[in-house]
Amino acid sequence: MPTIILLDVSLSMCRPSSSNEEFQRRHLAVHAINTLLDYLAQHQRLEFTMLAQFSSLWEVLVPFTRDYNKLKAAITSIDSYDKTCVEGVLTGIAPLVIEEWGANIPCQVVLVTDGYTGTGPDSLAHSLQTKDARTQENIFPLPFPFPSELHVVMLAEGGEAATTSSLAIYRKLIKANDDHGSVWVPDAELSMNSVQKCVTSLAESQFGLFHAVLHCGHLTSNVNIFPCPKPYLFLNQLLPKSQQVSHDISICGFLDLGEVASPSVISRHLVLPLAPTKTTVKESPTEGDSPAEEEETDADVISKTPSFCVLMHGSLKVEGMTALCQVGEDWFGMLYSWADSKKKSNLMLSLFEPGVDVVPWLGKLDQLGPMSSFNETPYTEDDSHSAFPVKPKDKHSYSGSCVVWTKQSGLQTDIQKILRHARKLPEKMQQFYKELNRFRKAALAFGFPELLDGLSLILERECTMLPGSAHPDAALQLSHAVVTLRESIRKDYYYAIQPLRTNFSTATEEEPAVIAL
Repeated sequence: MPTIILLDVSLSMCRPSSSNEEFQRRHLAVHAINTLLDYLAQHQRLEFTMLAQFSSLWEVLVPFTRDYNKLKAAITSIDSYDKTCVEGVLTGIAPLVIEEWGANIPCQVVLVTDGYTGTGPDSLAHSLQTKDARTQENIFPLPFPFPSELHVVMLAEGGEAATTSSLAIYRKLIKANDDHGSVWVPDAELSMNSVQKCVTSLAESQFGLFHAVLHCGHLTSNVNIFPCPKPYLFLNQLLPKSQQVSHDISICGFLDLGEVASPSVISRHLVLPLAPTKTTVKESPTEGDSPAEEEETDADVISKTPSFCVLMHGSLKVEGMTALCQVGEDWFGMLYSWADSKKKSNLMLSLFEPGVDVVPWLGKLDQLGPMSSFNETPYTEDDSHSAFPVKPKDKHSYSGSCVVWTKQSGLQTDIQKILRHARKLPEKMQQFYKELNRFRKAALAFGFPELLDGLSLILERECTMLPGSAHPDAALQLSHAVVTLRESIRKDYYYAIQPLRTNFSTATEEEPAVIAL
């Protein structure tokens, strides 16, 4: 994920460190940023990083780039300015991230400061106190309008008087970002070594690589998952809990890309083969070996080592298939080849939400099995028949016409439809009871049981107004519908009102051409 580094260049950063009068705190800040950039260059070369400085104003020194030498060169030419204003730079970087990456790409924000929060109305303490009383035009910048984590590196010592109060203020700042972030302070006295250890701990916990082992039968491959998958937090439970992706990823089987289609996923990650380490000790060269051949042998060790990850990527790309894999307990994902251009493609891992029924057209993922377990193959040679999509047992609401009573005319239309069928009984008996049950379910779903009483009165009045030429079964069916509709108010939602079986209906069904007099 993109990284934004914010450097405090206020006058307070010119204070010397207590342990060494030779170094100012801005020198320690430069060393801290260089340590972080070295870690990112080694472990996250593909990600973009932006550098900005701030005091009462703020300025972007280097926009988003992968050139870490350019970032390091910009740090060496910084100057000192006036007082600290943290709110200004947090407000300014938000539209830059939205313009560059949109509102869905998570970003890491690292703020390097000496812990001084400023004075007056521009201080961080005053901004946090007044953030709830702001207008829409002057809203507080946190939480950011994009997924983010804010990490504050305080170049201060625990023995300083202002450290305790500043630490509490910056923790409130993290809390304003929905508790997404952390505050880091060197454990020992301020020095180059203590600052380096502090930043290294931050980098390892927040920017570290996720090592995993990819299993497929007896084949295995050590891989890196990038970016590092975050724990999934279950928020719809009484006690929220989280689940972490396992370091053992097992491939369950393979499916055509057309069958999987484009399911909903929570994150996407690159799967990169882990470079093997050379553990064997190199033998001493013989008299016939040249130094050039010796260097070539050391350089080609990695390239000549076969990798199952590379084999998997090439197979999925050529065959147009995806690999269903298990990444945790009742947690699945899919591996597939993704191309960002015509010449370059990568092996991608998309994670579903935890659960076994997260892809409806595939059924329950833990019940999928190999084709050899079927008596007959579900596929045909011309691909006209497939085992997917799996038809659900329950009838979904979107498979039929829905009832909409947002306006008075909609309710009136449904009642008039029932009355039209009632006047044509018994010919329209099937349509009459179908619309009656549909009307009953909608009234109960909307929490409007009084509507059923009203419909019962309408049907009862319709029964008394039947003409003399009406079929005798019509009055019997309407009377039955009135009584049953009133009793069904206290019955289950899925209860269905059935037609009344009479001698007229029996004779009509068995001998439609003969009516007994």
